[in-house]
Amino acid sequence: MNQVPNMISTKDLSYIEDMMHWNFTDSKKAFHFANEISDEEIKQLANRIAIMHKQHITKLLDMLKIGG
Repeated sequence: MNQVPNMISTKDLSYIEDMMHWNFTDSKKAFHFANEISDEEIKQLANRIAIMHKQHITKLLDMLKIGG
């Protein structure tokens, strides 16, 4: 076979679901901590971390939309 099949196995889907869950949870936590922190430098860092995790979710969704 010269080409990867246009499908997602059950194992692949399970791993993608895990990645989505990890990034979603970490993004929520980082946004929460950013709202609780009073030090502005650390608050900005927590917000950047939250945004990074949201971007990872977007990248995963984009890969699924275009098929890899």
